[in-house]
Amino acid sequence: MNISGNTILITGGGTGIGRALAEALHARGNQIVITGRRADVLKDAAAANPGMAWATLDVADPTAVAAFGEQVVKDHPALNAVILNAGIMKTEDLKAEPFDLATVEATIATNLLGPIRLTAALLPHLTAQPQATVMTVTSGLAFIPLTATPTYNATKAALHSWTQSLRHQLRDTAVEVLELAPPGVATDLMPGHAQNPASMPLADYTAEVMDLIERGETPRGEILVERVKPLRFAEADGYQAVFEALNGAG
Repeated sequence: MNISGNTILITGGGTGIGRALAEALHARGNQIVITGRRADVLKDAAAANPGMAWATLDVADPTAVAAFGEQVVKDHPALNAVILNAGIMKTEDLKAEPFDLATVEATIATNLLGPIRLTAALLPHLTAQPQATVMTVTSGLAFIPLTATPTYNATKAALHSWTQSLRHQLRDTAVEVLELAPPGVATDLMPGHAQNPASMPLADYTAEVMDLIERGETPRGEILVERVKPLRFAEADGYQAVFEALNGAG
């Protein structure tokens, strides 16, 4: 992915990692379009970064995604990159009686179906560009679960697998497929994340990600900061120890 000169759509771009990436890429000379469900945070981000565009979108709404896909390429015909960052992360008690499936369904709709639907809506436009990028945002928890958030982990694992298939199917096109897999980062994705001393500072995370992209250090199409590598490679390097560090001994 070129670090500048793109028109980039970023879902969930009003807060957290999405906003941090939007601002970093905006500063490097890209036209940025941010989306999310909350107009107030999108307006705030755009106001703080003159020239940044915004539009509301609930990626869990399939009708809205399809309509947005049509409109965004009309409004931004140079669009050549999308970062599929929007996501939710909630704890679940799988032993609860009765078990509430609302969190499960909302998480799947936002974290998995949302990226798939938006990619489907944009892919005809992106494949017609001289050079384009689709970047999914998964998680270190795609590779080893935090058992308090089972559906979140499952959607990120599914998105990782889907990204691999997309990359292979697009191998003969001009569309590069990247996967950004963050560790725990100090954002408001979940209550307490921002204050947790174990969370990686957002500014540090963003700077390391931008450096990796700029230097083209994306082996297998994955963008991995050092802090996420114990999770990413736990299966090969000592799964049980990492699992217990995350979840406690069984």
